Amino acid sequence: MLRGTPFDCALRVLALRDHSEWELRRKLKEKGHDEAGIEESLARLKGLGYLDDARFARSFAASAVRNGRGYGARLRLELSRRGIAAAIVQETLAEIGEEFGEAEVLSRTIERRYPGFDPSQATEKEKRRVVAYLQRKGFTLSVILAGLRIHSI
Repeated sequence: MLRGTPFDCALRVLALRDHSEWELRRKLKEKGHDEAGIEESLARLKGLGYLDDARFARSFAASAVRNGRGYGARLRLELSRRGIAAAIVQETLAEIGEEFGEAEVLSRTIERRYPGFDPSQATEKEKRRVVAYLQRKGFTLSVILAGLRIHSI
């Protein structure tokens, strides 16, 4: 059962948190709104400045980095899954790279996830486990290995 117009429904969804255009379109379709009404509502929301994929991508990526949910390749994947255009993803990742250095984010992640981890004392199995975790989070192998060398000093 529909509650109001697609525009009203979209406003309720956006009041909770920012969404990408793709996410919002999907939610409106799931609620049973017609395609024409959805397109009209999305255009109106963009015109009012309530719907902006670039703003969503920046806030999502900054939050993910601050909260240790990912960096680099992981962010690229997560933003792409949310329907963000490749050009906006590249621009966002460049901004995030300038704001948050990969080495310092990696260091914070190691300290938060593995407090007291000492690569010089760890077994090969433990090192592989840590490296695999950090790679899944989107860090590059060269930065991971450099970061582990720093932690072992």
